[in-house]
Amino acid sequence: MKVHEYIINKVSNNKKLHFTLIDPDKPLDRLEEISSKMVEAGTDAFLIGGSLAVTPEEASQAAKILKEHGLPVIVFPGNINCLTPEADAVLFMILMNSLDPYYLMGAQLAGAPIIKKYGLETLPTGYVVVYGSTTVAHVGRIIPIPDNKPEIIGAYGLLAEMLGLKYFYIEGGSGAEKPVPPTFPAMIKRHAPNLIVIQGGGIRSAEEAIRIAKAGADIIVTGTIVEKSLEKAKKIIEAIKNQYTSP
Repeated sequence: MKVHEYIINKVSNNKKLHFTLIDPDKPLDRLEEISSKMVEAGTDAFLIGGSLAVTPEEASQAAKILKEHGLPVIVFPGNINCLTPEADAVLFMILMNSLDPYYLMGAQLAGAPIIKKYGLETLPTGYVVVYGSTTVAHVGRIIPIPDNKPEIIGAYGLLAEMLGLKYFYIEGGSGAEKPVPPTFPAMIKRHAPNLIVIQGGGIRSAEEAIRIAKAGADIIVTGTIVEKSLEKAKKIIEAIKNQYTSP
């Protein structure tokens, strides 16, 4: 089954999904333990990627370990160095609020032939980084979006849908002090209801995850909390799974 079909099947059955984000630049000696715990809790897929210092060798090593669990492994590329043929798919992203042409089209141009050669499934994604105080914001040279201006994210969502993209990723940033407000995914669903909405960054509790999911996010992503507290990460996944089950 293709990764997009796998996701669509779950979302169509009124389920909310959880993706575990793994940064291959971090030590991989605990990856088997971490990934096993997340699978046990019910995570639906793994994302691999980071904003800095990830080598293709590290990405490939992480993907090989993660694929042993039988769940989709999706590249969440900070740049083309994150691409690996060991993954199943790639979030083929446009960093929509970047000031740098490289992240609007240059990286995609450089990555497309590699993705084709690797045979990775592409998941066309509009990507917006909301907060300006994170690594991804600095590297991507983004224009931050004020918390009290969700209509801006709604316009980005409408643009993504008009461009024919299938996914929209609302990013707070790795280690963000707080998650992006629930008004943001709600605004995307209001203006672009056909997009599959992903949200990550700053989500540290089950309560926050449920609020964001109820507001409209189809997929919740956690990364930093997985590295810091497996128990808290498990509670987030279990809360999502208990709240949203098939009718």
